[in-house]
Amino acid sequence: VAGLARSADRLMAAMDDVAGATGARTLAVAADVTDPDAVQTAVTQVVAELGPVTLLVNNAGLIDAAEVPLWEADPDQWWQVVESQVRGPFLVSRAVVPGMIAAGGGRVIGLGSGLGTRGSDVYSAYSAGKSAQMRITEGIDLAGAAHGVRAFDLAPGVIDTEMTRAMPMHAGRTEWTRPEDVVALAVAIAAGELDQWSGRFLRAGADDLDTLRATTPTGTARQLRLRPYGDTDPIG
Repeated sequence: VAGLARSADRLMAAMDDVAGATGARTLAVAADVTDPDAVQTAVTQVVAELGPVTLLVNNAGLIDAAEVPLWEADPDQWWQVVESQVRGPFLVSRAVVPGMIAAGGGRVIGLGSGLGTRGSDVYSAYSAGKSAQMRITEGIDLAGAAHGVRAFDLAPGVIDTEMTRAMPMHAGRTEWTRPEDVVALAVAIAAGELDQWSGRFLRAGADDLDTLRATTPTGTARQLRLRPYGDTDPIG
């Protein structure tokens, strides 16, 4: 298991936890996922030390600094949020997926959010970024399917973290998504048990894993689409 993050100390501690809990060999690589050179260098190191990447989890992402409407947001911070949600997954996927194709396939998980499926009055950057990330997931699925590469949006729900507790919208919340529910979905994806859901959105804490295994979605189920206003809608 390899981890990429900007903070080397926290990352190394996290990877040590993973090694201690699983016995897996781990590698911590400090890198800013919005920096193309840093990403390519990190991926090259990971492949050299651990071998081809068969599972990529795009998890890095910032949140709007304040719950304010778009026109009151700090422009630099707003754009940093979007970059973390869009440029990050793009650059890391761009560096990793060719190796997956060469190895015969692999899977990409984008950590999604319900805010990516709808607009937000006070988290406009996060919502915009997560919506764009869903398009990245679908793009990987459409182009990668012929090469054995699949991609998924996995929304973790609301996990009890420092970030979520700092968000006013979650003030007073007492019910949280269990981390183990997120892990169970990620493990099932990695094992190839949910390949029929490639290019689509899954939600930890709401989706039942057995139901997902037994269901093959059709059409545009769980994908971002415009809904026609009626039978005569010309773009319907």
